[in-house]
Amino acid sequence: MPMRRSVFLRLLKGTVVLVVAHLIGRPGLAMALAGTLPNLDEQAPDFDLEAAAKEGALGQRLQRDAFRGSWLVLYFYPRDFTSGCTLEARGFQRDLAAFKAAGAAVVGVSADGAEEHVSFCSSEGLAYPLLSDPSGVVSKRYGSWLSPFSERHSFLIDPDGILRARWVDVSPIRHSQEVLGKLKNLQQL
Repeated sequence: MPMRRSVFLRLLKGTVVLVVAHLIGRPGLAMALAGTLPNLDEQAPDFDLEAAAKEGALGQRLQRDAFRGSWLVLYFYPRDFTSGCTLEARGFQRDLAAFKAAGAAVVGVSADGAEEHVSFCSSEGLAYPLLSDPSGVVSKRYGSWLSPFSERHSFLIDPDGILRARWVDVSPIRHSQEVLGKLKNLQQL
């Protein structure tokens, strides 16, 4: 039976990361194909990006510090209206009440423009904001930029702005539940 393209690409990506980490002599370095990931248990990289929501709130900006005092799920994804990205967005929307009950906000980031995000939010009924990072500035800070797109990575940031978990091998169909489970585990510590 031939190997599926997605499985092959995932294996290739993992191999490249391991080889690069070995070649630069830092096997513990957290890297992804799109760059160096921010360190866990350290201050999460800052962001200040244009936000969009289904209400069409164009021109508003969101910063990391706006979420101080609550947990933040910051997920990066390649493109609005694509199959995997739509599945992932729907999962977070489906579980949004559970995230809110756990004191967490959900925010998505991609290179799409704010107007495209408004359309996507409206089409999918997303009640959380999407941030526009067209040049990949913030995506690069999170090791999630493979030009011209953000890579599908997610980060869980605690109420003090400390990065507590990250995902680089994301399955869009079950990812929201994975993040919600990790959030609940971390809150029990």
